[in-house]
Amino acid sequence: MMIDDARITLDQRQKRTGIILLGVCLCCSVYYGKTFFIAVNLLISVFYLVTILYKFFMVLVGFMQKQEIIVDRSEIQNLDESSLPVYTILLPVFKETNILSQLITAINQIDYPHDKLDVKLLVEQTDKTMQEALSKMKLPNFFDVVIVPDSFPRTKPKACNIGLSKATGEYLVIYDAEDIPDADQLKKSVIAFRRIDDQSIACLQAKLNYYNPRQNLLTRWFTSEYSMWFDLYLPGLDGLNAPIPLGGTSNHFRTECLKKLGGWDPYNVAEDCDLGIRLFRQGYRTRVLDSTTWEEANSKLSNWLRQRSRWVKGYIQTWCVHMRRPYFLIKRMGLINFFSFQLTVAGLFITLLFNPVYWIITGIWFVRAEGKFLSGFFYPTADLITWVLLISNGIFVLLNVLGCLRRSYRYLIPETLISPLYWVLISAGAWKGFFQLFTKPHFWEKTEHGLSFGFQSKSEKTII
Repeated sequence: MMIDDARITLDQRQKRTGIILLGVCLCCSVYYGKTFFIAVNLLISVFYLVTILYKFFMVLVGFMQKQEIIVDRSEIQNLDESSLPVYTILLPVFKETNILSQLITAINQIDYPHDKLDVKLLVEQTDKTMQEALSKMKLPNFFDVVIVPDSFPRTKPKACNIGLSKATGEYLVIYDAEDIPDADQLKKSVIAFRRIDDQSIACLQAKLNYYNPRQNLLTRWFTSEYSMWFDLYLPGLDGLNAPIPLGGTSNHFRTECLKKLGGWDPYNVAEDCDLGIRLFRQGYRTRVLDSTTWEEANSKLSNWLRQRSRWVKGYIQTWCVHMRRPYFLIKRMGLINFFSFQLTVAGLFITLLFNPVYWIITGIWFVRAEGKFLSGFFYPTADLITWVLLISNGIFVLLNVLGCLRRSYRYLIPETLISPLYWVLISAGAWKGFFQLFTKPHFWEKTEHGLSFGFQSKSEKTII
């Protein structure tokens, strides 16, 4: 059963609390002036730095030892295929006619008995172009086209819930339209679930990476970020049994557990992050599976900004939803995991939103005699802000370098050394998502796929 959803961003209790806090802040700023602003800046700076250091620690945990579940080739070769269960694959697509053939080929090449595949191709009722394209194609007989009724909200998680209601598999995975999963990923998932033999493990998160990293500077930055996130950061969280915000695809579920949980929140535009937290607070756990799904790195800045703003907007929605009853959340998660949730979810969007402010203060600090002119409100915290930003950017570069090393993407390291510029772009997307939260909270900004066609290197084409 769904705990709560993002139909509204803040409930009445949160709004009242926010108004009270705003009033207290205004009063303190009037009566205490400089002292109040210094205290606020100190608090934000400490949280900012702790968030970065926590991420650094998680990445180190993931880098020092393999925390994910590893399935050997011999285990796959010795697998009795007659014992394999039915596996549901959800494929939500919307205006993806240009990569439809690639998607069908990618699913068709999965090494799993086709008579035990339950593939749901989820097509929006309003997407007549996709319906027309499908009517002209001969789909494999294990594909089932499901028309998603047109209703609010028009989001991917709503379509996935329709697919979940029709799922017949013991296990279920979701893939995006541009995904190319490792051929043996479903078998690895089944072996891993059986090896664990723990019903509290409800989800296995496979790793995501990109098949077009060399296309341009943006795809190089994006690939180094994903390599760090899925190969090091999430395995680090896995190793410490902390809540894991899921990726948007390649989540392998026990179907029964997912149905008990109520599926995805159709109003949350980062439904993957929300679902990972809901799994944890309901007593379930997520593990990371050592298998890769190859995706298309966004190569066009405007398209990338739309995607990033949606992700950050969804992270804010997730935090607001789960913080409606903080005391209850602490009871369900435990105090340590509650703080982990603050640092992984709230920490992500707070650092991104404050990044530009910190850059401005730091820039002035360097230009105007170490920030002495800021003695009104910011000095001496301008010194702290500057050092926090410099240290954080150094860590940001190091984390992405470690991600490249784990994936053996050494050719990406030169661009990674200037990745603080990428962090600035991420902050721009974060502010766009933040403002959109007040105007179009449930608007799903469509990410255009197929932009990498013709750009893959020889080595990348072999993946496809």
